[in-house]
Amino acid sequence: MPENTEPRRAEQLRLAVIIGSVREGRFGPTVANWFAGQAAGRTDMTVDVVDLAGIRLPLEMPPFGSPPAPEAARALGELTPRLAAADAFVVVTPEYNHSFPASLKNAVDWHSREWYAKPVGFVSYGGVSGGLRAVEQLRVVFAELHAVTVRDTVSFHGAWSQFDDQGEPISPDGCGGAAKTMLDQLAWWARALREAKAVRPYAA
Repeated sequence: MPENTEPRRAEQLRLAVIIGSVREGRFGPTVANWFAGQAAGRTDMTVDVVDLAGIRLPLEMPPFGSPPAPEAARALGELTPRLAAADAFVVVTPEYNHSFPASLKNAVDWHSREWYAKPVGFVSYGGVSGGLRAVEQLRVVFAELHAVTVRDTVSFHGAWSQFDDQGEPISPDGCGGAAKTMLDQLAWWARALREAKAVRPYAA
């Protein structure tokens, strides 16, 4: 789903929805596009879907204090401004071996201040666990980066059987209600933190 290009009202919040999986045949875009639609229906948010599969961030990082290699600089030029502009994030993640994808960790680790004093929510999907073990590990990572993770999540257990051929949930009421609750919490934190930073810059 492309970024919402309608005029942005001053009070609106910028929400970046990050698709964490880059695996061929991944289910992430189905889940992310549905969730982005839920967020785009609100009047208090604009939505930018950030698909890491289209951003070629290398695994090799430069020494501290050194500029990135040209390939990394090109990828960062696409990704970093979008993260910096966001007031809040939602990470859409599967669960790989009781954790989250390396592609997602790599994108997180290439950045630091872009996450500071911003709220993060999670939409997870998988088998029996619904990706929730990945979410619990991500909470620890984002705490180190001075981000605030909201309590409520959206999770899809047995996700591949939860959506129809058009990419819509078969039982939309439960996941739609969970999405609204999480988005409400994100909006509260995003607005509170944005207003606080306008009064006093965050000190990390």
